[in-house]
Amino acid sequence: MPSPEGARYHRGVELGEITRNARELLASLPPQVTLVAAGKSRSPEQLRAAVEGGITAIGHNYVQEAELSVAALGSAARWHFIGHLQGNKAKKAAALFDCVETVDTLRLGQALERACAERGKILPVLIEINIDAEENKAGARPEEAEALIRALAALPHLRVEGLMTMGKWTDDPEDNRPAFRRTRALFEALSKLAIPGADLRHLSMGMSDSYRVAIEEGATRVRIGTRLFGPR
Repeated sequence: MPSPEGARYHRGVELGEITRNARELLASLPPQVTLVAAGKSRSPEQLRAAVEGGITAIGHNYVQEAELSVAALGSAARWHFIGHLQGNKAKKAAALFDCVETVDTLRLGQALERACAERGKILPVLIEINIDAEENKAGARPEEAEALIRALAALPHLRVEGLMTMGKWTDDPEDNRPAFRRTRALFEALSKLAIPGADLRHLSMGMSDSYRVAIEEGATRVRIGTRLFGPR
């Protein structure tokens, strides 16, 4: 099929379609839900096409990859770290990102605190929860969450704003509903504690295959890649 006149392509993806996908996805979401575009392996051109469609938040799994995107797009979007962050990358992460959604240990929080203190920056963070206590998955166990939030909320350059969880890889989005429901229950229980220094108002869960179920179970952020950009 011939290329449409004037269409912009990148790695076989029509960039105008990304912009249209962004507009359609945003129009379909409840007003209280933020779409974080999952930018793993996506080019700056693809991310810019999403921003042109109204995307305001972009998530990255890797610090090095994010450096290229931030250099290209700058303040055109807010930058979220949504992958597993190693402590030795905390300094760069503190410089690049507007939010880190995957803090799961006090040690990582302290590394981010030191890096933010050097920059005079207050960094919003979410606590990643391994809601099913899966052995090979990152995240704090549910029973560890309160103590971790209390410890992190005492750090002056971090602002704990909620929870994040990863769903299981499954062909049926309904398989994740129980885990999302338990994460919402944990979020509500922790919110009721009114932990000093914490402001629990964001619940990040659900991806391209499961975001609708996640929203039904109370997500205020969804992380969408494939439905926005197409297959990698």
